[in-house]
Amino acid sequence: MRRNRETGCVVVDEERRPPAAVVFDALGSEYEKAFASSEAHRASLRWLLERLPPGSRVLDVGSGTGRPTAAALAGAGHRVLGVDVSPVMVEIASRQVPEAEFVCADIHGMPLEDGSFDAVCVYFALLQMSRAEQAGLVQRLARALRPGGLLALATVPLDVESFDGVFMGQDVRVTSFAAQDVVAVVRAAGLTVLSQESVMFTPTHPEARPEPHLFVHARREDPAGDAGTD
Repeated sequence: MRRNRETGCVVVDEERRPPAAVVFDALGSEYEKAFASSEAHRASLRWLLERLPPGSRVLDVGSGTGRPTAAALAGAGHRVLGVDVSPVMVEIASRQVPEAEFVCADIHGMPLEDGSFDAVCVYFALLQMSRAEQAGLVQRLARALRPGGLLALATVPLDVESFDGVFMGQDVRVTSFAAQDVVAVVRAAGLTVLSQESVMFTPTHPEARPEPHLFVHARREDPAGDAGTD
């Protein structure tokens, strides 16, 4: 583990290069530009911000450039920890959203204390994981939520496994679930699904194509019965 002197970000697992790190190191800020017009993403963040208590602790998995997710949450006064496998993305995010903390790490190997976050965001961070890894990670993230804590998850809901394709000029191997199976994975993790929205979105990039996006919002129920509002 080290701290980058220029950005102040903590960098761990520096020698490991998951496929997603290679892709997003290459994309850098182009990814943010391509997805900046997603109204569904902004609506998902508004949903979360309307429900979070002041000063909430939020985990942003696959934090990318820090915008819009970490920027919106930190700008509202929440304590944000962003995690991404791409050191390029982490350094960009640390410059763009200095009020948040960003860690370069594989979330699979990162210890997460049970009940330690008020909310977890997972926006399009699952697609280069196997189905077993995706389901296992959602279960870990559910445990990391405090009772009453919220999950905001977005993915491309396609019934594909180890599909070789091209994303914004980069070779990728994609695995995902059909929409109903994404929701089933969230419920199997012990969370209550509060809402879901399916939209079509075309990234602003010459090599991008229209793609389906699914946004799922869920909650870890409070055994004491005080789980907040929907």
